[in-house]
Amino acid sequence: MSSFAAGPGASAPGPELYPTDHLWPDGPLYRAYPGVFPLSSDSAWLGDFIRLKGAKTVCDLGCGGGTLLLQVLGRKPGLSVSGIDILPQAVRAARDNLSLNGFSGDILCGDIRSCDTLFRRSAYDLVVSNPPYFPQSSDQAEGARGIARTESCSLNDLCLAAAHLLHPGGRFCLVFTPGRLSELFCALSHVGLEPKRLRLVMKNADVPPCAALVESISGGGVGLDIQPPLFTHSAKET
Repeated sequence: MSSFAAGPGASAPGPELYPTDHLWPDGPLYRAYPGVFPLSSDSAWLGDFIRLKGAKTVCDLGCGGGTLLLQVLGRKPGLSVSGIDILPQAVRAARDNLSLNGFSGDILCGDIRSCDTLFRRSAYDLVVSNPPYFPQSSDQAEGARGIARTESCSLNDLCLAAAHLLHPGGRFCLVFTPGRLSELFCALSHVGLEPKRLRLVMKNADVPPCAALVESISGGGVGLDIQPPLFTHSAKET
């Protein structure tokens, strides 16, 4: 049963009753819908990593409640944005969160593997994604969190969708698990998306990275810019 379903004789609460907060001080408002993967640090890290210079059109693959779209629109309100998610409740949340902030966008409910029929080829300057970290065979949690963290389509499918959407020179930015970076780089290169920028996220210098921020370019040349790590804790906190 969906998280939106109410018991006999009861009515589901209106969206205005769901928790709402700013993504950053005086930034866009985000309304937390039940049944939708909650706000996460990795989306915030990716939002800061994304370069918007020259971008006019943006698509989020697996948009969830619209966190990444709100972040890019909060920085550059004139963007034309689109998104796709397989969960109907996530699509409703993303549409609501855009509207809540006076934004608009084309948010579709569908499978990322169908992007070639849902979106025009080469129509986007920038594609973003906070995809599942674990392969389809992984035994992860059930529910919205499980779907958001376990692939419903393969990593190759995700990269193929991004390649379809981007024009030559367009950028694909995503956050991913460091343990699968070699797999990610192979999948990107296979569809003509050359990894160009990498930043690892670490609690401190004494522990392995917990996330990898990656930018690839459609038709880009060889050469990877490895940026200084992003430390999430100061030395005093470790």
